[in-house]
Amino acid sequence: MSIRIVVIGAGFGGLGAVHALKQAGLTEITVLERADDVGGVWRDNTYPGAACDVPSPLYSWSWALNPGWTRRYARQPEILDYLRASAQREGLLAHVRTGVEVTALTYDEAECVWHVETAEGTTYDAEVVVSAVGQLSNPAVPRLPGAETFAGPAFHSAHWRHDVDLRGARVAVVGTGASAIQLVPGIVDDVAAMTVFQRSAPYVIPKPDRGYRPVHHRAFERFPRLLAAERRSWFWLTELYNAALGGVSPVSRPLLATVRAVWRLTLRRQVPDPDLRRRLVPEYPLGCKRLLFSNDWYPALARDHVEVVTDAVAGVQPGGVRTADGRLHEVDVLIWGTGFAATDFLAPMRVTGVGGADLHELWSDGARAHLGISVPGFPQLFCIYGPNTNLGGSSIIAMMEAQAGYVAEVARHLADGGPRALAVRPEVAQAYDHEMQSRLRRSAWAGCDNWYADGARITTNWPGLVDEYRARTAHVDWDELEDVAR
Repeated sequence: MSIRIVVIGAGFGGLGAVHALKQAGLTEITVLERADDVGGVWRDNTYPGAACDVPSPLYSWSWALNPGWTRRYARQPEILDYLRASAQREGLLAHVRTGVEVTALTYDEAECVWHVETAEGTTYDAEVVVSAVGQLSNPAVPRLPGAETFAGPAFHSAHWRHDVDLRGARVAVVGTGASAIQLVPGIVDDVAAMTVFQRSAPYVIPKPDRGYRPVHHRAFERFPRLLAAERRSWFWLTELYNAALGGVSPVSRPLLATVRAVWRLTLRRQVPDPDLRRRLVPEYPLGCKRLLFSNDWYPALARDHVEVVTDAVAGVQPGGVRTADGRLHEVDVLIWGTGFAATDFLAPMRVTGVGGADLHELWSDGARAHLGISVPGFPQLFCIYGPNTNLGGSSIIAMMEAQAGYVAEVARHLADGGPRALAVRPEVAQAYDHEMQSRLRRSAWAGCDNWYADGARITTNWPGLVDEYRARTAHVDWDELEDVAR
C-alpha cells in the first residue's frame, strides 16, 4: 500500500526523518518548509559568532560523518553547508517545498487522513504527518511597555539585521543566554558602547575549541574509525554530564563540583574587577540552566566600554531602555538575546484530532507526548524534537535520529497493510508522562526558574541518558498502540 507522508520543517529533524523514511522504502514524502531555504536554526541564526556548543564530530548525522570539519566546534556557515550538502547527496532536498507555511492540521476520521492546511490556501492530504518544527524555531521577544516606540533598529538575534552598521553605535543586548554569549564578543570590537542587560547570570566555562589541520583531515579520511572514535569519546563524555543532570547518578555531585570549580577559576582569571565578578555569579545551582561554553564572554564583559546591568528592564523609550531603578540607558540599537518560545510546541499551528480534540487545549497545562513522539487521539501524527526530548548536554541530533527511526517503523507497518489509524494508548501515555515528571522532579532542572518549564511541569527536557532513549525507541512496542479507526 502506498502512503502519503508530510513532514513539516526542513532542519536537522525534518531532513533526518526523510532519510529514515526513505531507508524504510517509503518515497511519497513531501516536506513543507515555511522559509525560503532548508536549515532550520542554522539558516535563521546568522548573528556574529554563531556556532555550535556541541563538538562537530558528535553534532552530525550518523549516516553522514564529516572528516572535513574545520573546527571542533563548527560555526554557523559551515554547519549549514554540511546540512545542505549531506541532504543533497542523499536525495532529500527533492522532497522539499520551501515558502510553504503550515497553519492547521485536521484529522479526517472517515478517511483516516490528515488534512494539512497552508497559508497559501493549498491543502495536502497525508496518512502520516511528522512535525519537525523544533523547540527553538519561534523567537521570544518580551512584551515591554514602549517597545514599539524605540527610535533605532531593534531585532532578535535569530533575525539578525546585517544591514545595520554597528560601528560606533551604542548597543543594548537584552539577555545573557546561549546566543548572547556568542554575539556579544562577536560585536564588542565594533561598537562604541555596549550595555548588557542580565536577568540571571549563566555559568560559563572554557570552550575546548581547536582548528583541525590538514593532517587531521587526511587521517579521518584514510582511517574513518578515528573519526568514529572521536565521536564516541565525545558521546560518552557528554553522557556523563547528562547523568549528573538527572540527579540519580553517583557521578552527579563530584562532576558538578568539578565543573563549578572550573567556572569559578575561569571567572576569577578573566574578570579582574571584583564588583563585576559579583554580578556575574549565578544565583541558582549549577545545571539548573544550560551550562555555556565560551573563551571570550567574560573578557568581553570586562571591557571598559561594556556595562552589565542587573536591574530589571521596565520598559523601552525612543532613546533607550529604562530599568526598574528609573534609569534610562541611552542606546542606538536594541538587540534581543532572549531565546525562544521553547515550550510552545507545534505553535502556531492549529491541530485537531479524533473527536475534534484540540491539541493545544490538551496541552494547556504543559505539553506531553509518549516518548516525546505521539499523543493519544492524534493517530499517526508524530513529533521530532517533541516534549521531553531536549538535552542539557550531548547532541540533539542523536535524539532526533532515534525518533526518526521509530516513526519510520510505524509508517512502514502502515504501508505493509497494518491498521489505518494507529495512536498511542491513553494509559500508556499517562504512565510515561508520570514517569517523566517524577524523574524530572529529582533533576537539576527542578532547582530554579528556567525555559525548560511550562508552569509546574518541565516540558522540554529528557531526564536520562541518550543511550537509554535510543534503547526505548529502537523498536516499536505494538502493544502500546491501538487502532482508533471507526
